Amino acid sequence: MIKLIVGLGNPGAKYEKTRHNAGFLFLDYLAGRLGEWVTETKFHGRVLNCVIGGNKVILLKPQTFMNKSGMSVGAIARYFKIEVDEIVVAHDELDLTAGDLKLKKGGGHAGHNGLRDIIDNLGKKDFYRLRFGIGRPLDGGNVADFVLSNPSKQEQLYMQESFARIESQLVDLVRGDASKIMNNLNKKQDL
Repeated sequence: MIKLIVGLGNPGAKYEKTRHNAGFLFLDYLAGRLGEWVTETKFHGRVLNCVIGGNKVILLKPQTFMNKSGMSVGAIARYFKIEVDEIVVAHDELDLTAGDLKLKKGGGHAGHNGLRDIIDNLGKKDFYRLRFGIGRPLDGGNVADFVLSNPSKQEQLYMQESFARIESQLVDLVRGDASKIMNNLNKKQDL
């Protein structure tokens, strides 16, 4: 069963709608239906306690900036005694095209500094990753500039459709039916 859903991003208006904030944007999408954010300094983040499919779930948006996300995730996981396999981390994924959405368990950080810090802080990597495709810069441009820029209107539409696809299966995900969700999500979508 999933007890903690983390969305990765950077705090502040400058980063609010950037590709790198896909995790924050997803949780904000859910929060519009589930409740209000509360700032919790002891967890270095914004927290929303909610019920999904009859199960208590914590949503977390670390406010430590991406590269230090593990500080927030580790603090809340230790405080509530949440096991690593009870955590889903939603984040942007360069290696998936815009609109693609995948769920996987474990693995490396693939150069994603937010994931790297979470792995380092938890000492384990067997949490679930909800990967929102953002693609790569078409012109071979700077990746950092790309992820920290706003997506096009079409990419924003793809992102919203991805959020709706996972929301429709959120109850099953929280209840721990990850293999069913993986089969449903890990297919190429016609958008």
